[in-house]
Amino acid sequence: MKTIFFSTIKSKFKQMSTTQSNTGNSSSILYSLILGSVFFLAACKQEKTFEAKQEGSTQGNQIKTDVELLNYYTGLDFQTLQELQQARAATARYRNINNAFRDNYQDIGLVMPNMGYHFMKSEFVDSVFDPKNPELLVYNKNEDGSFELVAVEYAVPIDPLSPNTPPNGFTGINDEWDFNTLDTGLWTLHAWVWKNNPDGVFNMTNPLVQVR
Repeated sequence: MKTIFFSTIKSKFKQMSTTQSNTGNSSSILYSLILGSVFFLAACKQEKTFEAKQEGSTQGNQIKTDVELLNYYTGLDFQTLQELQQARAATARYRNINNAFRDNYQDIGLVMPNMGYHFMKSEFVDSVFDPKNPELLVYNKNEDGSFELVAVEYAVPIDPLSPNTPPNGFTGINDEWDFNTLDTGLWTLHAWVWKNNPDGVFNMTNPLVQVR
């Protein structure tokens, strides 16, 4: 952008020089061009400052996310924490439950003590585990009746050929898959990435969640 601008300035200056004797106002034109360049450079500097602030703000939000998860949970390996951060980042927009509805998460009428209200995206239910695409979102209600996202939940169909073998999930051995408790034919796994769980990030229930 600067290159184009200064090329234009140079071209205009040359034109001004060749027509100096005819126009009689070359000084006025030169002054206008110099003044314009000053404003242009100031605008560029302001734009860079704004972009730097935006970048810093984004990095600050990421740092906050990382610190929050680290404060919540200890004893997890680095790769597991990275995957939990991916899950949290991918579902941040669903803190507004209307976005969940727009993306076809549907109320399945399941409300569990120390868990909350479950909303499922049925097309995600398959044999593939993807931390960034949870099959269920788990909410609790605030005092004013609004929904607060507290956890994500993964659901994988039980393989009839090896029904007692849990799916491959998060890296490590900490994830706790639940076997078909509600006779759903699914392995399920909670990850409390939006609400601290003193019993562990992968524990099925959370004592801090009092369902309203």
